[in-house]
Amino acid sequence: MDSVGAVPSSMSSPRRDARAVDPPPSRLQLTVAFASVYVIWGSTYLAIRFAIETMPPLLMAAARFLTAGAILYGWARASGAARPTGAQWRGAAVVGALLLLGGNGAVVVAEQWIPSGMAALLVAAVPLWMVLIDSVWGDRVRPSGRVVTGLVAGFGGVALLAGSPGVGAGGPEEYFGMLLLLAGGLAWATGSIVSRHVQRPNRPRLFVGMQMLVGGALLLPAGAVMGEFGQLDLAGVSTVSWAALVYLVLFGAIIGYSAYIWLLTAVPPALAGTYAYVNPVVAMFLGWWLASEPISSRSLVAAAIIIGSVVVITTERAAR
Repeated sequence: MDSVGAVPSSMSSPRRDARAVDPPPSRLQLTVAFASVYVIWGSTYLAIRFAIETMPPLLMAAARFLTAGAILYGWARASGAARPTGAQWRGAAVVGALLLLGGNGAVVVAEQWIPSGMAALLVAAVPLWMVLIDSVWGDRVRPSGRVVTGLVAGFGGVALLAGSPGVGAGGPEEYFGMLLLLAGGLAWATGSIVSRHVQRPNRPRLFVGMQMLVGGALLLPAGAVMGEFGQLDLAGVSTVSWAALVYLVLFGAIIGYSAYIWLLTAVPPALAGTYAYVNPVVAMFLGWWLASEPISSRSLVAAAIIIGSVVVITTERAAR
């Protein structure tokens, strides 16, 4: 949910010419691509923490997505993508609002109080929301007994996480941050499912660039409402925060995203989607290592339960 580097798993892989036969990917290509998706996307949570140390969170996110969106949109158009239609822009607006304003906006605001590793762990609950939403809307797929067990266990893990150091133990602001992340996860899951039903270009890079442009544009007034323009002091932005913003744009939103899109064409989607299991672990480790974020035995047990439930749910859905 951090980056739309993290393309919704519901998005179809890029269309390919049936007459073209690509050579099989090499082990080195696969290793580099998976490392990009696993490590880079997992590290973006810590990068957000560093960026918002001296930048207002919503305005930082707006700058990130407007910049990355312009690059991806221009890249796609220069590569031959057709100009989007009005209906496609409307679809991108709805999805971008849910994913970036609702989903990522919740992450950047909540990380003012929640450690980056714990934020990534709460975001890992997104597949739980997707199953619930999909069962009453979207494809209306009735969850199997195994999926229901995963849902119960997953939300049980979230409940166990509440009260851990960094997620409630520090007072009301941490609890608010946790609730905000859960609400943001609901928005992200909704946007992921809605993306299946809107008109969109057949170039994923173009569609995500459109989402970023719209989402970034929406984050600007959201920041204004929160009074962030009055808090913005460009002269006071640290070198670390600027470096983190550049990292989020280039590595999180462009390199990581491009690696993921390539993986969708090179390996089964279920394998490409394993980043959802790995990112929280990477984020928790980096937060502990580089920012001294707390990790308790309680949070480790909660992490194992949440990630395990996500594995159960996603593998069951992939098998179907």
